[in-house]
Amino acid sequence: MPRRAKAEYLLTDPNFYAFGLNSEIVAEAVHYVHRTFDDIDSKLTENGGDRIGGLVELANLSAIIGNLFRAGVIKGGPGKFKANGPHKYPDLLGTGPGCEDVEIKVALEGNKPKGHLIKPGPHILVRYVLIGDDGRFSKEARGLIVKIWEVRVGRLDDAHFNVSNTAGDSGKTAVINAAGMEACHVVYCDLTAAPVGEKALAIFRGRLTGGGLFPRT
Repeated sequence: MPRRAKAEYLLTDPNFYAFGLNSEIVAEAVHYVHRTFDDIDSKLTENGGDRIGGLVELANLSAIIGNLFRAGVIKGGPGKFKANGPHKYPDLLGTGPGCEDVEIKVALEGNKPKGHLIKPGPHILVRYVLIGDDGRFSKEARGLIVKIWEVRVGRLDDAHFNVSNTAGDSGKTAVINAAGMEACHVVYCDLTAAPVGEKALAIFRGRLTGGGLFPRT
């Protein structure tokens, strides 16, 4: 059965969106990522192999998710966006009326998305977990099935990045900081897979049922 973005976890109020994006585009992008991974996993397991989540390093997996999410955005909003070239900033080029260029950043679980350079401007932030065959997420034992649990939309500036350039480390990195995360509205949050504690989960659930803003920390 296709793993579609659940309507109850999606904000439809257009005030939470910008740059030409809307709830239908986000829902289609989430669905596109899930469907593509499920199709690939099906072929791999049919031939006795492991799921792609067990074959690819997490950094590469995040990059694949970003590319697929971009394709899903383009599919969900025909004529509104097109893909930029490989390894070019930003990921999406706005082509329709009112559409802006948008960068996509992806992170695992509750991590903050990062890149190698400060890239101010419109952003989509995507966070995912790896669930088990039972459909559940466990911090103690990651599964192999990709599931997007959160999508945020917002505009970032230079101050929303923390830059590190430690010699002998992983090189220069620009991590979106807490202020940057707060600058982006949560427009999709799957509570069944959110890697947060019970207190935060209760807040998310209350805001969903009340129709208000999600907590953005």
